[in-house]
Amino acid sequence: MQIIQKILLSIIGFSGGIAVAGGVFAFISVLGIIPRLADRLGLASHIYQMETVVAIGGIAGSFMTVFQIHLGIGIIGLAIFGLFAGVFVGSLAMALAETLKVIPVLCQRTKLRMGIPVLISVLGFGKALGSLYQLYFCPH
Repeated sequence: MQIIQKILLSIIGFSGGIAVAGGVFAFISVLGIIPRLADRLGLASHIYQMETVVAIGGIAGSFMTVFQIHLGIGIIGLAIFGLFAGVFVGSLAMALAETLKVIPVLCQRTKLRMGIPVLISVLGFGKALGSLYQLYFCPH
């Protein structure tokens, strides 16, 4: 009975991972975020590898969520993972904002001519503070 349950959980987890990764991949592909991000980072020749890694990450994340896999990477490993995950999410959010022309529209409507780098830095800093607030003060 236990083997059937594990096989069923494996199938459900894998299917969920494919669905989530497919949805994320389709969203990112339709908006052209990965090509724009690759262009900004000077990695235009590695677009297919970047898209593959995003899809694999979605599948792996779903798999780890379903089976609640714990990695013994310690505090330093967690800090490094958090840094890379934060940089990825921040880069993805800024690429999405750039693709949707959020910053230029905001600057045009508020008649902002100077301080655009400060605005972008404050947006990133606010995102970081919001994440830290959620991590430490919101109940889990």
